[in-house]
Amino acid sequence: MLSSHLAAFGTWLAYPGCLCVCLAVILRAGPSLRSADQRGLWLAVATAGVAMGLDLPVVTRTARDLTGTGHAVDLVRNLTGVVSAGAVLFFVFAPLRSRRLRIGVFGATGTVLAVLTVLDLTAPAHPSHSVIAAGGAVPSFAYWLTLIATHVVADAVCLIVCCWYGLRSDDRLLATALWLFAAGTAFSALFWTGRLLQLVLDVQGVWPYLPLLINLHAVLRAAAVLVPTAVALARAVTDARTVWRLWPLWHALVDAVPHVVLTGRRTRLLELLWPPVPRRLLAYRKLIEIRDAMLELDHYVPPGLALLARNHVRPHGLAPAQADAAVLACVMKEARRAKLAGVPRCATEAESFPRGAATVLLTRREHPPTLTAETTHLIDVARAYTSPPARSFAPASSPEGHASSAAPAS
Repeated sequence: MLSSHLAAFGTWLAYPGCLCVCLAVILRAGPSLRSADQRGLWLAVATAGVAMGLDLPVVTRTARDLTGTGHAVDLVRNLTGVVSAGAVLFFVFAPLRSRRLRIGVFGATGTVLAVLTVLDLTAPAHPSHSVIAAGGAVPSFAYWLTLIATHVVADAVCLIVCCWYGLRSDDRLLATALWLFAAGTAFSALFWTGRLLQLVLDVQGVWPYLPLLINLHAVLRAAAVLVPTAVALARAVTDARTVWRLWPLWHALVDAVPHVVLTGRRTRLLELLWPPVPRRLLAYRKLIEIRDAMLELDHYVPPGLALLARNHVRPHGLAPAQADAAVLACVMKEARRAKLAGVPRCATEAESFPRGAATVLLTRREHPPTLTAETTHLIDVARAYTSPPARSFAPASSPEGHASSAAPAS
């Protein structure tokens, strides 16, 4: 019962697996072909995808309907698989930078391709290739033994090398890609071992599991190739979320200080869909423009304003980090109002914000904060800028506010 379910799932997985490989090959074509270290990996996955595509039922059925035989498709599929095995070896040997090894891989791959072609062409007429055909393997025992041995050796070498480097790599992304590729290679090795058992010992019990093994191999190898794309996509999503959250604060500040904006101002959605700067720099650019605007608005913070803001925020019972962000939001909101109202800049250096209340971009420290900490703080400030404490802050209407605003500059 279980074997029938696994067989059905493995057969169903053929199309999604082939689709995953195609996406991986298309998305990674440009970067991989530009990098000598990644060409072998990309070629291995691309040729494996071609071999898988030629093994899809719709392809084999169409070939038989058009030509009356599936022989040509089977031969091309197996030869493409050998090229994929050679590309795997080329990939795992690439870090060694050995010209002799590269030549050896090319020579061995070419030799296997020639041997398989000769064995196929010299065999008796046959409509297709099969390990379990009645009367023996078709086109011959030697053909299948050569094909299977090639894949088993390539998979074994690849598995050892990927595990070796995966255990020793300090790069988490590289280690993840290596382990995914190793897992896919392990499934491929199991598939070809099952083929070997069918060929040598006529073991038929492995047949239901073979489609599942080879299709899992395809999915995992495609995932290994797509690791850089997945990381770039995750980073793009994170940057887009950062820009979206910073937008209210950025928009309010650049209204008062428009000269800090590098490019023309647009809508929130348009900024994300068609960014005016390279997408990877959009969030960073917003942080810089917010910082520049705050530096300018710092000149419109009168003495005593930060203390008024802290006294205003304290009754709201916020956590320390949230309270600091709310204090800074109140100060910036009042400084923005003063700038837009045409209030002259303060004659003296503006009052320093209380420690912890100032943005990390403006705080002088011996060890500057990380970009992540800086981003987190400004997101907190952006959230606080539209919160009830900041909206209700009106120092000009309080006696303290009038006193501090009217105090002459010393």
